[in-house]
Amino acid sequence: MNAVKTTAPTTDRTHRLLALAAAWLATRALMLWLLLHNSAPLLGHGYVAREVWRLYHHWYGVLVHGAFPAHDHLWQYPPGAGPVLLSPALLPGLTYFQAFVTLTLATDAVIALALSRAGTRPGRTLLGAALWVGGLPLMLHVPLARYDVQVTAFAVLSLLASSRSTRAYGALAALGGLVKVWPALVLLGAPKGRATRSAWTWAAVAGAVSLTLLSALFTNPFAFLRQQNGRGVQIESLGGTALALATHAGWPGQVRYQYGSMEFTGPHVRTVAHLMLGLTALAFALLLLWRLRARHWTPATPYDAALAAVLLFTVTSRVISPQYMIWLLGVAAVCLTSRHTVQRPVAVLILLATAISAVAYPALYSEVKGCTWTGCGLMLARNGLLAAAAVLSFVRLWRSTAASPPAQLRTPRVASDARGVVPPVHA
Repeated sequence: MNAVKTTAPTTDRTHRLLALAAAWLATRALMLWLLLHNSAPLLGHGYVAREVWRLYHHWYGVLVHGAFPAHDHLWQYPPGAGPVLLSPALLPGLTYFQAFVTLTLATDAVIALALSRAGTRPGRTLLGAALWVGGLPLMLHVPLARYDVQVTAFAVLSLLASSRSTRAYGALAALGGLVKVWPALVLLGAPKGRATRSAWTWAAVAGAVSLTLLSALFTNPFAFLRQQNGRGVQIESLGGTALALATHAGWPGQVRYQYGSMEFTGPHVRTVAHLMLGLTALAFALLLLWRLRARHWTPATPYDAALAAVLLFTVTSRVISPQYMIWLLGVAAVCLTSRHTVQRPVAVLILLATAISAVAYPALYSEVKGCTWTGCGLMLARNGLLAAAAVLSFVRLWRSTAASPPAQLRTPRVASDARGVVPPVHA
């Protein structure tokens, strides 16, 4: 009888894993097909793929000579982005575009495998892997033509390592931060005490060593800071949505392509940009206040805190490009691997926002650029869902950690050992 009881869950788990594998193969084949036919009007007239074979390939030609594209106003990425954009050289038999897409798919598969493996452990669930496998195709072929899948991999692997090795947790977060800054936010949820000190120390060491190495190999590693300072308000941001609606009330601003995105120009744009920066500072202050006031840590708290942080910084950003949804899907997927997470309703809102985002870009991007009522409605719905998700995520995080649980439900506080390993804790 015991053998039957043991075999049944194992068989069920195997069937679910096989179903996830089949779903990944089918959806990624569809995404590849869309990428190959991306010249269709509803798929962006070829502009989605152009970012790789024109822009990334151009930067590749500069990077191979040991320099960052310092005088290119489109270069707005930290120095860690350089090795990622150079990585297609690892597949010399393919064109740059083919190699980039191949490596992106491989990274996507690594994320799916890591989430699946995490979901099979005690106290875990495969919902996270299902969210990633089924959620990413909602963005059509866009994820295959951006390097944000690679960036998200650092955050996902860092969070999944947090309960086993604070060293890997910190190092991966730092490396991700050098590629596109935001993965460093996953360290905000590190358990207080020795685990935090270990994770943050290893993040500092890994970041310093990597930055020193990149500075030695490439010239102008900090050129991106100058370009970032000049950025305005992108039409897809929360501030951009407000300005788009203002055009229907007589505001004379215009949409112009600059700094790699469609941005608003005109009176009061700088004021809106400064307001968004102020909201970002407020979001950071709220997260610090949460960390100071938090009393109760569950096994999912590092995941939940990471999602709340990324959501708050995304919503208050001057730029919310379509590929930013990849970040949110990845971190939300990590949350759903744990049965202790309080972010399940937030993940639903992110899925809805992702679906609307794909309608806005690439399908109806001309409506968004033209600030038509249709375009404004799409952005209002997408950004409204993201704003609601950010508020809900932070509130649920605060409530879940605000007070210590009853003694019989309290999980023991476990510090990392000499190797930086934190044994898994199950409430």
